[in-house]
Amino acid sequence: MTARIELLAPARDVPVAMAAIRCGADAVYVGAPQFGAREAAGNTISAIRQIVDFAHPYYARVYVALNTLLRDDELARAERMIGELYRVGVDGLIVQDVGLLELDLPPVPLIASTQMHNATVEKVRFLEAVGFSRVILARELSLDQIRAIRRATTIELECFVHGALCVGASGQCYMSYAIGGRSGNRGQCAQPCRRRYTLKDRRGKILARDRHLLSLKDLNLADHLAELIDAGVSSFKIEGRLKDVAYVANTVGFYRRKLDALLAEKGLARTSSGSSELAFEPSPDKTFSRGFTDYSLAGDRSGFGAIDSPKSRGEFIGTVASVEKSCFILGDDHDLHNGDGLCFFDGKRELAGTLVNRVEGRRVYPQKMHGIRAGQEIHRNYDRVFSGKLTDKAAQRRIQIVMTLAEKPQGLTLTGCDEDGNEATVEIAGDKQFARNEDAARKTILAQLTRLGNTLFACRDLRMQTNATYFLSVSQLNAARRELVQRLMQVREAHRPRSGGAVRRNAAPYPEKRLSYLGNVLNHKAEEFYRRHGVEIIEAAAESGLDLSGRLVMTTKHCLRQELGLCEGPRPGAAAEPLILEDEDGRTFEVRFRCGSCGMEIVAR
Repeated sequence: MTARIELLAPARDVPVAMAAIRCGADAVYVGAPQFGAREAAGNTISAIRQIVDFAHPYYARVYVALNTLLRDDELARAERMIGELYRVGVDGLIVQDVGLLELDLPPVPLIASTQMHNATVEKVRFLEAVGFSRVILARELSLDQIRAIRRATTIELECFVHGALCVGASGQCYMSYAIGGRSGNRGQCAQPCRRRYTLKDRRGKILARDRHLLSLKDLNLADHLAELIDAGVSSFKIEGRLKDVAYVANTVGFYRRKLDALLAEKGLARTSSGSSELAFEPSPDKTFSRGFTDYSLAGDRSGFGAIDSPKSRGEFIGTVASVEKSCFILGDDHDLHNGDGLCFFDGKRELAGTLVNRVEGRRVYPQKMHGIRAGQEIHRNYDRVFSGKLTDKAAQRRIQIVMTLAEKPQGLTLTGCDEDGNEATVEIAGDKQFARNEDAARKTILAQLTRLGNTLFACRDLRMQTNATYFLSVSQLNAARRELVQRLMQVREAHRPRSGGAVRRNAAPYPEKRLSYLGNVLNHKAEEFYRRHGVEIIEAAAESGLDLSGRLVMTTKHCLRQELGLCEGPRPGAAAEPLILEDEDGRTFEVRFRCGSCGMEIVAR
């Protein structure tokens, strides 16, 4: 059986979900009405049903994120909600809280959220043992680590390939909760990683002042898809459950093209049906971007940070050659248009912006000239012409079918067979009548039977398997076509691939005997789960009201010493001196460095 690869897109709401599927997503993930890790991206049951109904005819899947930690008083509500989601036909449930596995769940596939910190062979093997169908791998993993997990397990592996990066290890970041009570594990992250910080040494010397020291560039693994497939990843995930139609359509279109070329080369198949025709040329630089990094997937640790600004800078356009009173001249040719948005770093290293009023060759007349100087790099963070194409008509997706008009003694039949092998046949009412004008009759048959524009289908071929050319009225042909489409849709739904799931209540040993607050146990059901699996000592989650003073609030792959050019390189047996991180409100944190493996630990003071 041919291996299948999934392109998985975020969906903030119904319009974004539809745009993602039209542009080629094999699946979308959406927020549940409550308890999703993006609190602002929840959807009603009715909206999720609408997304399911739109996705399933393409054999595209819909996964729902219910991936926060739950309090005891929320468990019953979550259980009821999961039942409702199952009844509207969702294809999987993304969860973090293992307390849910102790409830009476329907047989819906369970997906281990990246918030579960799926970073080791032992952890992933355990999740497979207790009934998870898929794990979403930690973003911090290298190719070698992913390969090791694949060798030791058979569970589906999902991997982020594009979008915003959390600087803290997923599910292990408590900084937002520590400084203001808003927990990322409860869907309320205040994004302290995008704020300004000052870095000092122990003696108070300032090493970096008022910079976005914990802000990372966006992930882009487009050049590593083949390696990830070979490493065992079967689902490629785009981050962005708060992103708009334009971002999702553009990014999905880009990765669809990349993956289709790879799948053809490797003899693999996608998990859904149909092909998308785009009304635009996709480019990740043209929608939200802080710049890109592969996050050291293959070993290169340079350039993770977007420490000058956490805002989108978009695509590089050119360098300012000279400045005049009301315009600037670019050193290279460009494709700027009136109404485009520009941004650049001013003399204070602040990201500033303006709009294009007029373009004359390399001369650009912006709305304002303040801060623009010779030698400056100009980026475009809004392409007016490009964005105008990213509407609900940005793409059409069609499932290819072959039609056959055949003859039998009593009359004529019309058969349709789609690209998945589904087949339906209808009889064409009326007696057979020989056509007086055979060419005109054939043209009418071809035109009417292949007129599928308002359906999911496109006719790749119409085969005429009759002994003669017959006359068929337009009304006969239209009726046959409509009935065939209806029956083929029914056959497709009957044959749609479905996945079941079931919690395995066993005593598979958890990899650890002791869980600190980093284990994220917030309710008694989660505690029962871990005790059954051999955990002996369990500390309550930070969100139980734990005082985090003096405790670890973030672990990162990002290293400020390396980012700022302060790293002295590998020193066997030595550790770098801790530094002090101070935020805009005067709160301070100790930064400890994990030299050798590289990375940081941030401790609340």
